[in-house]
Amino acid sequence: MADIIDTLKYKYKTGTVITRLIFINALVFITLKIIGVVFTLFNMNAIDLIAFLGVPSQVDMLLSRFWTPISYMFVHEGFLHLLFNMLWLYWFGQIFLQYFTGRSLGSLYVLGGLAGAFLYVIAFNTIPFYVDMGSGGMIGASAAVMAIVMGAAFYRPEVQLHLLFIGPVKIVYIAIFAFVLDFLSLGNPTNPGGHVAHIGGALLGYLFAVRYKKGKDITHWMSRLIDGLVGWRKPRAKKSKLKVEYTRNETDWEYNQRKHTEQEKIDVILDKLKQSGYSSLSSEEKKRLFDASKK
Repeated sequence: MADIIDTLKYKYKTGTVITRLIFINALVFITLKIIGVVFTLFNMNAIDLIAFLGVPSQVDMLLSRFWTPISYMFVHEGFLHLLFNMLWLYWFGQIFLQYFTGRSLGSLYVLGGLAGAFLYVIAFNTIPFYVDMGSGGMIGASAAVMAIVMGAAFYRPEVQLHLLFIGPVKIVYIAIFAFVLDFLSLGNPTNPGGHVAHIGGALLGYLFAVRYKKGKDITHWMSRLIDGLVGWRKPRAKKSKLKVEYTRNETDWEYNQRKHTEQEKIDVILDKLKQSGYSSLSSEEKKRLFDASKK
């Protein structure tokens, strides 16, 4: 058992942001289930932790539970809900990381979740159909994941995924299809809050992609905030007598643009390789392909 725990700790520490987000969501799910079982077995008056962590639609309750716009995006009640959200996060997160940093992915996840919570609260306090439903709460990572889906899809719409029984499909069509399904489900009394939140996360992801293409990273401030919180939690290292200065020559946007350019060059080489064979490549192209394979 100890070996398994050590392995999981190692996977978490060495994994990408996607791995860490999946671990956190899974750990929260398992922890809540264990607490629920213990309270049931011992006939204890269980606190509704799901409701306590979910974002409420009532503004007064939201103000007293100020943590819920963050906590709700890591909470799932059903296993299938968790599974499908994490699969979408993994598939589209891998595409996202081909062009952006893990820092950007984590920031977009949080911003997408916040956008979903914001639209949910606004809708359930202004739109008659939702107001008539009364007070409620919402949980799930769907809005946060949708932001990453839309961000990846509209930044690189030509990228394709091979779907079972269908074949290659551009990811932008998959993203649009998911968005249309949520929009058409807004009038459905089943999980209305979830569909509203999906729309909020999707719009945020689309905005990220559009603005990024114009040289504006809307996640930059969130990245700095998260860096500050993480740095605040870490113990300060002892000052070394040897003074070392480090200057980063690239901004996040410049770094991501360079990665994008490099990927485009590799794509051109791969197309040439597929059409004319390895012998058709120049020595420089062979070297570039070899160097890319080692990354």
